Amino acid sequence: MPKRSGKPPFTTDGLGANNEPIQKYFYHRADHGSEVKDYGLLDDDAPDRKYSPMVVKSVVRTAIWGVPDPGYVTTAHVERQNLSMRMGMRRFTRLTNAFSKKALNLQRSLALYFMHYNFCRRHMTLKTTPAMKAGLTNRLWMVHDLANLSDLMRGEGVAA
Repeated sequence: MPKRSGKPPFTTDGLGANNEPIQKYFYHRADHGSEVKDYGLLDDDAPDRKYSPMVVKSVVRTAIWGVPDPGYVTTAHVERQNLSMRMGMRRFTRLTNAFSKKALNLQRSLALYFMHYNFCRRHMTLKTTPAMKAGLTNRLWMVHDLANLSDLMRGEGVAA
């Protein structure tokens, strides 16, 4: 595997709207690659396949700029995060009544979800929380800490 350049790696899908902001803010200070997956149906016409999901027929990885390491050009991480978000927060599950009617409610729901995900929830692979692993806190937070976060931000109550 080639040596990484030390620049932050970015991987996007085939949506061209992602390229301009990354280029604007990181251009020569990042390695940017693209991963485009081509989905299709299996060639099997069996009746039990009627509701089966489409399968990945091909994957094309391309360097957009910089020298992205082909081993790191993948959208798997964000796809996993999206699945975790949909499973942990029903607002992103289609055909439910748990959607947010106001953007502010969605924003608050996302903030709570990510605070819980990073500060309160132990992750199996890390054996701790992402915030503890990154050195942002030295203890496991409780939901009570999230509820009193405004006190914490003012330096009162719970110590980080």
